[in-house]
Amino acid sequence: MGTAVELPEGVRRGDDRLIKLSDDAVKKVASLLERESDKQFLRVGISGGGCNGLSYKMRFESAARKGDILVDFGGVGVIVDSKSALYLKGTQLDYSNALISGGFKFSNPNATSSCSCGESFSV
Repeated sequence: MGTAVELPEGVRRGDDRLIKLSDDAVKKVASLLERESDKQFLRVGISGGGCNGLSYKMRFESAARKGDILVDFGGVGVIVDSKSALYLKGTQLDYSNALISGGFKFSNPNATSSCSCGESFSV
């Protein structure tokens, strides 16, 4: 996986109290980043919408933006914008390659309810 991710200007360093990736999630993100040669970060965020009011969003980006929070998992950089951080604090991101119900799964202690697909929640 590599060395610690450099901290871009205007970006704060966070830790696993904001978001924690399981070992399986780190491995999967690292393998996906290898395919995305022009990208170096996984952005995790929240947006309005979904069947419960808020939805998780993930995408790969080439750079962090001013005001972002960077959490480093052994060279795998996860960036979260400051607004999303309020809703994500303490969230666990896991990955399963199971044929049924596989993929990335969020476990958010701030969610008061979530939908059955696990992609939408409310606080």
